[in-house]
Amino acid sequence: MREARVGQVVLVTGVSRYLGGVLARRLAASPDVERVIGVDVIPPPRDLGEAEFIRADIRNPMIGKVIAQGDVDTVVHANVIATPTFAGGRTPQKEINVIGTMQLLAACQKSETVRRLVVKSTAAVYGSTPRDPAMFTEEMTAKRLPASGFGKDSIEVEGYVRGFARRRPDIDILTLRFANIIGPRIRTSITDYFNLPVIPVPLGHDARMQFVHEEDAISALLRGVTGGADGVVNVAGDGVLTVMQAAAIVRRPFVMVPMAAAGPIAQMGKRLGLVDFSADQMSFLAFGRGMDTTAMREVLGFSPTYSTRAAFEDFARTVSPVVPSLDAVTGAVGGVVGTAQQLVGRATKGVR
Repeated sequence: MREARVGQVVLVTGVSRYLGGVLARRLAASPDVERVIGVDVIPPPRDLGEAEFIRADIRNPMIGKVIAQGDVDTVVHANVIATPTFAGGRTPQKEINVIGTMQLLAACQKSETVRRLVVKSTAAVYGSTPRDPAMFTEEMTAKRLPASGFGKDSIEVEGYVRGFARRRPDIDILTLRFANIIGPRIRTSITDYFNLPVIPVPLGHDARMQFVHEEDAISALLRGVTGGADGVVNVAGDGVLTVMQAAAIVRRPFVMVPMAAAGPIAQMGKRLGLVDFSADQMSFLAFGRGMDTTAMREVLGFSPTYSTRAAFEDFARTVSPVVPSLDAVTGAVGGVVGTAQQLVGRATKGVR
């Protein structure tokens, strides 16, 4: 850990989305920061305060000119997108996440002014299997690497960051691996899942989940930018919550579905525009995940305000409290079960 700097010039990627936009605004209000430049491909829908906005695509080498002309010394990469829907589909999601990271790091590598890099990563890099430890520490790796979606992209992103660290050992690098971020204002695949009228739960499972409140996520990023911590740090609220406990908090009925049908049902939800989940995210709902947060307190010097349960309860206040009628629940459950049976039947025939 090196000493924090005062009067930083900070570039934040992904400011058109909630976390990046709020982070840029709060950094601009910080006495430790001299100037904040926010970049994205579309203008942010929210006020950035004193932060400047530059329309730029991190997939384009022109991002290097933005860094050079702004005399940027700190880069916050908050533009790793978790949900394909918000990027316009899986292909642009992967391009932004992977190609965008490569171009951004290439620009940082050539820069003569950049001295600090903060990367917003995810607990999804640990995967989710029945052989996982109770709590992952930062030195551990996935028992089975994520095969698709956001988790796979994040593995690649972190790999590029490690390569960059070897090429530029003079730059401080902090990677924050966040548990599922949740709250009343942010929208993610997990918030969409718990907004479903009937929640499908993998049969025979009740996974442990950790959450971090949106306000705590922003505060952790602020601490990461203005503090002196480096390395890899897990970030999550205290405690765990199971899927069925969470379903009870949002007052939603749930239906148990065979694991063989969980993926296809997720695809059906995607087609209907209800939720967008990858196969690896469905594994998370079956097997869960836990992260050790000792380094969060001892290295980053950060303690979340919200526990996992408190974060989820704050989100739950935004979920409609209206309980569907018995007929509606019965019909929805029957439809999900019927679809599951058909899918399992087809899969069984395909094996013969």
